[in-house]
Amino acid sequence: MEIKDAVKILKEKGRIKVKDGHGTILELVAPQSWDATKDDQDGIFLFFEVFQIRHVAEQFSEVSLDIIEYATKPTIYRTPVNRILKNGPIFEGKVKFAVIRKDFWNRFLFAFSQPLILQFSKSKDWDMATEEFFPLLSAGTKEMFLSPDGDVKIIRA
Repeated sequence: MEIKDAVKILKEKGRIKVKDGHGTILELVAPQSWDATKDDQDGIFLFFEVFQIRHVAEQFSEVSLDIIEYATKPTIYRTPVNRILKNGPIFEGKVKFAVIRKDFWNRFLFAFSQPLILQFSKSKDWDMATEEFFPLLSAGTKEMFLSPDGDVKIIRA
């Protein structure tokens, strides 16, 4: 299945299950289709570019933006939620997000042209398979907290 076919499924159903190169089933959900009663509160917003962060987070300091912009390894960030965000995985006033730069996955997100929410599927069935490894599943994935003021806390190095 090609990216354009996957995007068509996403636009029709609001979600798609993708089996990545590791064999992990990833469920990608459009924010408007995310349901607090059945979806994972630990979900991660996925972006294809840094400027999409404003959809889920308060205004960032230049220091925080630079950390995101120049990160060389896959990183999951936590930050206080933007007060206008009403639907999505918000836990204790914070959201998780990642900017995905790996070629296939970045093109996938770009083709959909809006943020997606990643959650790990408990189901064994999938809509699309790819040999491409999802970058956040690599052993070197980092996790950190960024405040809008530029405070940084490393959660997992």
